Amino acid sequence: MESSVAPAPEASVFSPNPPAVHLMNTYRRPEQVFVRGRGCYLYDSNGRRYLDFITGIGVNALGYAHPRLVRVMRREAGRAVHVSNLYHHPFQEPLAAKLAAWSGLDRVFFTNSGSESIEGALKLARARARKIDERKIRILALENSFHGRTFGALSITSTPEYRQPFEPLVPGAEFVRSEDVADLEAKFGDDVCAIVLEPIQGEGGIRPLSDAFWNKARELATRHGAMLVADEIQSGLGRTGRPFAFQRFAGKPDIVTVAKPLAGGVPLGAFIASEEAASALVPGMHGSTFGGGPLACAAALEFLTTVEEENLLENVRRRGEEIRQGLETLAARAGFVREVRGEGLMLAMELDVEGAAYVDRARERGLLINCTHKHVLRFLPPFILGERQVNEFLGKMKRVLAQKPKRPAKAVTGAGATGEARSQ
Repeated sequence: MESSVAPAPEASVFSPNPPAVHLMNTYRRPEQVFVRGRGCYLYDSNGRRYLDFITGIGVNALGYAHPRLVRVMRREAGRAVHVSNLYHHPFQEPLAAKLAAWSGLDRVFFTNSGSESIEGALKLARARARKIDERKIRILALENSFHGRTFGALSITSTPEYRQPFEPLVPGAEFVRSEDVADLEAKFGDDVCAIVLEPIQGEGGIRPLSDAFWNKARELATRHGAMLVADEIQSGLGRTGRPFAFQRFAGKPDIVTVAKPLAGGVPLGAFIASEEAASALVPGMHGSTFGGGPLACAAALEFLTTVEEENLLENVRRRGEEIRQGLETLAARAGFVREVRGEGLMLAMELDVEGAAYVDRARERGLLINCTHKHVLRFLPPFILGERQVNEFLGKMKRVLAQKPKRPAKAVTGAGATGEARSQ
């Protein structure tokens, strides 16, 4: 299912290892410089190939240089890359209609990123709540959550290392212990305007929510007139083998946030809402200069259509089960793996040792993965993955796991050991 587009020639502007003199010191990057991709693989400036099982942290769901995306992006780059949201263009309404159909919701607002989608969802929830009661401002989120880096998104992200350098944050946020129904019930009330949940916590270590917890959150949100917001920025748009991860639960959210793979690597996000929730926004209350431009929306339409026409959700389910079974076999042999978990192509292997050395070891063997919560190896491969790439991945992971580091893992609540936390 891999792309047949030939890789582009390497440009002379790429140096083997450019020094990061002018970049802000916000990422711990390895020395490789990646210059092109094809299908499930990335290539560095030395021509070495890497099987990509992190895909830009869940962004490149169709891999690299997919011919359908390349064709659409080239076409639109020659027409109109940007048109102001003061006017219509041909792709926004069809894309919104498709997102509404995938989610079962009604209205869409386009953004540039996941964080901006979260910001819009929080504004929408607050705007709706003000119509009910001015005192209805509290927002509940979960411990171990990650929702983004902007002030609003950070306010509902629980990790102290992310929050503390920037406090005070937006007031009104409170955290519930994940999977603790009693704590959820104790903290809910008529002053809550929204509860924000990741159906599967991504940066938090690929931890799925239980049916019981989600259903109780849905029940309480309905009872207290609050919005249930599903953060599907990492888990949505096919990553779990469903259009959205929340669709394994009985109760539907009021608002859904998306981004990551939506436009095949072009920055684009959205929040999707029920008609009742969306009615709280009127002209002038919210906006975005770049959100939902023609090139991005055309690429997103092509991405969603490709997933449908090429039956990629079935491929995600099939390949995900193959990977999971293979990882469980490797885990039993390794003897230092706590758990393999996840759904579809959103998988993790939790170790009882720190994971940074394994990320480095994998990269040395031509495999790209990352680590979150210091000891959880995270795997987010592209939807076009074939059986050959699954076997290649499991073979590389077998060698990666062959040696156990001496340093045990510590209980943490912070960012990934490699510094490759989800950035939006």
